[in-house]
Amino acid sequence: MSETTPEQRPVGIDAATAILRQNDRGGYTIPTDGLYPFQWSWDSAITGLGWLTIDEKRAWQEAETMFRGQWDNGMVPHILFHKGAESYFPGPDVWGSGTKIPSSAISQPPVWATTIRFMYEKCRDQSLAAEKLRALLPKLMAYHEWWYRERDPGDTGLVCSYHPWESGMDNSPAWDKPLGVVPGVSWEYKRRDLGHVDPEQRPHKPEYDRYLYLVDFYKDHGFDSQYIYDNCPYKVIDVGIVSILQRAGNDLIELCCIADYEDGVEALQAELERTRSAINKLWSSEHHCFFNHDLITGQALDEVTSATVLPLFGGLADKKQAAAMADLIGAWLDATKVGLSSTHPSSPRYESQRYWRGPVWIHINWMIALGAADYGYSEIAQRLQDSARDCVTAAGFWEYFDADTGGGCGGDDFSWTAATTLFWLSNPA
Repeated sequence: MSETTPEQRPVGIDAATAILRQNDRGGYTIPTDGLYPFQWSWDSAITGLGWLTIDEKRAWQEAETMFRGQWDNGMVPHILFHKGAESYFPGPDVWGSGTKIPSSAISQPPVWATTIRFMYEKCRDQSLAAEKLRALLPKLMAYHEWWYRERDPGDTGLVCSYHPWESGMDNSPAWDKPLGVVPGVSWEYKRRDLGHVDPEQRPHKPEYDRYLYLVDFYKDHGFDSQYIYDNCPYKVIDVGIVSILQRAGNDLIELCCIADYEDGVEALQAELERTRSAINKLWSSEHHCFFNHDLITGQALDEVTSATVLPLFGGLADKKQAAAMADLIGAWLDATKVGLSSTHPSSPRYESQRYWRGPVWIHINWMIALGAADYGYSEIAQRLQDSARDCVTAAGFWEYFDADTGGGCGGDDFSWTAATTLFWLSNPA
């Protein structure tokens, strides 16, 4: 599949709506047909916002279906395999989770409480919203408790990730060093993604070998959280996850206040304060952003990516740090044709159309725009929105976009791009 040539196609509500409907599988939305035929957690959370603009009951159903696959320990897995599909690898047999709804054994950026707050506040049927919120709150709280209990057992204030896929930013160059010491699998497998997308836009095989080694590692050790924390060969502090968890935690507390729900709130407030106190350990005054860290080596992962400015979204930056990041983002936007690229274009590892190594992801630009606006940088927020709108108008509803040309990359007719268009790009900043 070759990169699209940008054509002037208007951002259309009808076209975006049609994509959600064609990707609807009855209670959950697949990201795109063929390439991603199951329910992904953070895709689903973003997609729910799109459904909210056209069908409120269906929006709440998206969340309900995802949380039916929540593990007993509170984790919301990053994939639920509701039905069989031969077009995707690795499937449930490789993960071996043994759950009632077959699933993966890792999570994804925990944006659910944030999207559910938007859904509650913007839902016209407030009776429906109140009913659904009451049912979801205990599940949301259990999910946040899982993050702090299982991914920060030392109470450092900074949760960790065990797999690049968990970051949602799978092959970001930020993960090159820690992933590079992970062994590769010795067994043969057949990737299915390369049958749907140009290999120049996807991760390389050595990365996949290591991804699969980590999947085997969890399964071979019975998903024992303490053993994995002590022995996993890949363990990083992911600024993106920390920031998204922080905003979601604050949104969850607000939802609990609305619903007069108290169970777990005090402990969650303490966790949020612990993170606020710890985040400065990740700040780079030289690079004007927060760096990911390798917990095994103790070293900063000094790659400037879109995740490294997400503390704006999480409300974790002080005024001076926010100003520095706003300047960074402004210059960054000037350096590419469209949007904020997932890796800074000055990086020697920047690739404008290879998955998370350079392309523009519209939902991440939305998060950064929200954070910039929260700190008073409305001009930056407007530039992000305008540039994102230009991407979709020119190329259509692709998974991601070549930052240097604006061309569409990855999967076409993509749900979270359509949903973000409906929720964000079809409205003023």
